[in-house]
Amino acid sequence: MSKTDMGRVNSLTSLLLSLSVGIVLFSGHPASAELRQNFYSNICPDVENIVRSAVSTKVSQTSTTVPGTLRLFFHDCFVSGCDASVIVASTEGNTAEKDHPDNLSLAGDGFDTVIKAKAAVDAIPRCKNKVSCADILALAARDVIVLAGGPTYPVELGRLDGLISTSASVNGNLPQPNFNLNQLNSMFASRGLTQADMIALSGAHTLGFTHCSRIKNRIYNFSSANPVDPTLNKQYATQLQAMCSRNDPDPRLSVSLDPTTPGIFDNAYFENLIQGKGIFTSDQVLFTDSRSRNIVTNWASNSQDFNDAFIRAITKLGRVGVKTQGNGNIRFDCAKFN
Repeated sequence: MSKTDMGRVNSLTSLLLSLSVGIVLFSGHPASAELRQNFYSNICPDVENIVRSAVSTKVSQTSTTVPGTLRLFFHDCFVSGCDASVIVASTEGNTAEKDHPDNLSLAGDGFDTVIKAKAAVDAIPRCKNKVSCADILALAARDVIVLAGGPTYPVELGRLDGLISTSASVNGNLPQPNFNLNQLNSMFASRGLTQADMIALSGAHTLGFTHCSRIKNRIYNFSSANPVDPTLNKQYATQLQAMCSRNDPDPRLSVSLDPTTPGIFDNAYFENLIQGKGIFTSDQVLFTDSRSRNIVTNWASNSQDFNDAFIRAITKLGRVGVKTQGNGNIRFDCAKFN
């Protein structure tokens, strides 16, 4: 190698070293994936209040913000870890997670909540580009739960934003509405979550809605012997058929996941399961399968037990696939890579 080439290599090595040191100093994030409460106490001490205010404003503008934000957090963590990769927009050369068929139903208000909260945080000079989109999404998920009447809890922070977002990564990584208990347990266990965690997180279906296309099989074409799923409450099935016409092609038609208290975070979801009103097969199986029935029965009559279990489960979910310095950074714009 000539002296000129050697000089170029040394210069490039020095540049890369300087950049990596600069990134560490700039971000304020540790090299480990260990999360902790009050992570931003010396970086952006008022971050939780800033995010909470932005989320509250957004919720006051549109009710779909609550389930939209909570579902966004779940879909983000389950696919590539909690790294805000689900928020990244597709480009000409890459189809991102958000444009996978399983994510097309994610409410735009969820994305907008994070983007607006990020803007509010970055409007504070000392906080600008110091707080990750992944952490903002985790905080926003907690805040919408509280605004819907659910429990509050401390959020562990210190995530970095992912550097990759592909539609292909979603394949086989999200629970499907026709899953049985074994399939649910297997998918959650691969992310360090127990059956109890899975049931608790399923309780988030006390909020939000689903499109009719996702349940038509259960209410019209379940099997040749039973056009309507026999585990579905007959009166409820009739109501669903009235709201979701067999031949209506409108993809926007939707029904509430919780027919009892759809806008409130409570334990009514479990009461509904006992009555045969779980809207997905993957919901109703939690009661029809004897291995999970006792938990459903308990939480249907004990909201505090459910709230405690939910807090444990969503905290564990927030630790899945956390990115570190080697494979993450703090995005300047949550919807695109730096």
